[in-house]
Amino acid sequence: MTPTIESLGIDRLPVEQRIALIQEIWASVAETAVPSELSEAQKQELRRRAVEHEAHPEDVIPWETIKADALSRFQQ
Repeated sequence: MTPTIESLGIDRLPVEQRIALIQEIWASVAETAVPSELSEAQKQELRRRAVEHEAHPEDVIPWETIKADALSRFQQ
């Protein structure tokens, strides 16, 4: 039987502890996960994006701008 958040008592933890637990579980998965091989289509898309960036390196949006825009939309 697969454990559930209820059977493990996770649903009774405060939100902050649940988030910390999620982060810990995610980190453990990332440490043990075997990277999957990219498909040929994915490889081609990465090459296309790299070529596009090399051709127009100034055509970028800073992370701070993207984050501010996303937060602005979320707060509306």
